[in-house]
Amino acid sequence: MMKYCILLTTISFSFAAEITVDASAGRHPISPYIYGKNNCLADQASNALSKAEWQFLRDAGVRIVRENGGNNSTKYNWRRKLTSHPDWYNNVYNHDWNYAAQSLQHNLPGVKGMWAFQLIGKAAKTSAYNFNDWGYNRSQWWEGVHNNWAGGGGPDQGEGNPDLYLENWPPDSTVGILEKWFGNGGLGLDPGQFQYWNMDNEPEVWHGTHDDVYPQPPPVEEYMQAFFDVAKKAREIFPEIKLVGPVATNEWQWYNWNDNKISSGGKNYVWLEYFIKRIGEEQQASGIRLLDVLDIHFYPGESNTRDILQLHRVWFDKTYNYPGANGVKRAGNSGWDNNIRQEYIFERCRIWLEKYIGADHAVTFCVSEMGIQGNNPNVTACWYASTLGVFADNGVEIFTPWSWKTGMWEALHLFSRYTKSIRVLSQSDNEENISAYSSLSPDADSLTVVLVNRTSSGNEKATVSLKNFEISDGDYNSFMLANLPGSETFKSHTDNALKSSLVNVADSAFEITLPSLSITAVQLKGKGAGVLPRPDRYNLAFDIYPNPFNPGTTISWQLKKKADVKLEVFDVNGRHIKTLVQQSQIAGEYRYRFSGIGLASGVYFVRLETGNQVSTRKMTLLR
Repeated sequence: MMKYCILLTTISFSFAAEITVDASAGRHPISPYIYGKNNCLADQASNALSKAEWQFLRDAGVRIVRENGGNNSTKYNWRRKLTSHPDWYNNVYNHDWNYAAQSLQHNLPGVKGMWAFQLIGKAAKTSAYNFNDWGYNRSQWWEGVHNNWAGGGGPDQGEGNPDLYLENWPPDSTVGILEKWFGNGGLGLDPGQFQYWNMDNEPEVWHGTHDDVYPQPPPVEEYMQAFFDVAKKAREIFPEIKLVGPVATNEWQWYNWNDNKISSGGKNYVWLEYFIKRIGEEQQASGIRLLDVLDIHFYPGESNTRDILQLHRVWFDKTYNYPGANGVKRAGNSGWDNNIRQEYIFERCRIWLEKYIGADHAVTFCVSEMGIQGNNPNVTACWYASTLGVFADNGVEIFTPWSWKTGMWEALHLFSRYTKSIRVLSQSDNEENISAYSSLSPDADSLTVVLVNRTSSGNEKATVSLKNFEISDGDYNSFMLANLPGSETFKSHTDNALKSSLVNVADSAFEITLPSLSITAVQLKGKGAGVLPRPDRYNLAFDIYPNPFNPGTTISWQLKKKADVKLEVFDVNGRHIKTLVQQSQIAGEYRYRFSGIGLASGVYFVRLETGNQVSTRKMTLLR
């Protein structure tokens, strides 16, 4: 009998990811302010940035800086240029926001700055009662027990007296910085550069970070009333301000106030839902817009490489089972549902915004602080690139990470310098590991496709097919980040880790090999089909010469496309006085000069409406 031996072998096949980029689908403007960072500037002339440091920020492509100091902003006193540091025994130290803002305007006039209003009701008064932290521990940051030793306290004395180093700080005081910065006789800062303002910082944990003021969490409605009071006063002074809040602390606090749901009207709400609901109710009652950008913080605890590389899915992906899901388990109908693992926090907020404010709410999103675990620069760069891509895809307005790790400068530079301003749709059949984020120039003659390979070992191939973009066969430039070392490689726009090469396009497609943990930007020249998006909110430039804080008698506006325009004047009580212009206007610049219309000297509000966009300016008319 003949015997046969059959050898079975396992053959593994590697398939190229199939990616489609449609240059006419999913178009919307990408906010330049996702290219941001915390803590870039000096707030004392004695510690001024050098010319090289300013140039570094320009080269990296930073577009917005958040300079309020996080927890240190809550008790900032702009009159005295002091604030109380909760992580240093509540000691009071000098901080000059005026200097920081002036230096930003002088050195980076195209970069936005974001500071903060104080809602807690107290501000630093004096440093005369500081605890001697140098003698105690050489001024080291403490962690754990909340030692409120400023104001006569100490290890043997116990808690200090906050009344000695803090003073009352009502809404009029906190918003007074607007007149100081922009008003007559003030610093002369450009209000357009300083349009974004945080509504304080992390109020859900004030009983930990600021327990000298709130030993117990403030009642949620007390906080909401403080928010409303400051927002209304800020809007009255600066109608075009961008109010950014509530600046929620972390994943648990996205859903919990005082570690639980909020009971109201016989129903229970998670925190951000309740916040949005109350904003909608108060806007309806007052007729005043109280929120422009919804802002949250995120400090995930995941240290596993694979989990870090999927963090970009926390924001909008309804299918992603996030291993760090915790507070979200309150988001069901019951008090706690352990089966809820899909976070999609910004998508949830979109649903709540439409439910409580309306489909035309126009509120955008911001992550003004974030920090991840791990120190692998390639993992960090791929997480950051993936987040920038997802934020561009979904219209997030601001991203300013707090913790800054090696690899982030390189990724920031690649995105801010080599991508375009209009997002278009990209789809991958292996989205978990390989994603494409694509953008089109305003003239539709240049398309950048950024490819992120999140696999941790081995090269991956991708085939990219282009739709609705006329392109000639040939070689096109690409720029790649891969194999980053542990030390910082980004020095300048011309001295960095980017590796350039050519990609061959044939029949509107190209194949490319992507190293593990890499980011590649492919720049293509051609012509996109159709008309590019010009949303009304990007259509209008509107001003009272020379700015809302020093107005004259001329109103100017600029239209980027044809629109039905209505220009109206209201008194300070909101009563309609006169319609000045009501007609259809083509794209162009327009001016209205006040003369002979019977208005006495005084304060008025001018409202300009174009389509679904409404802009308001405060005007002081002098006769």
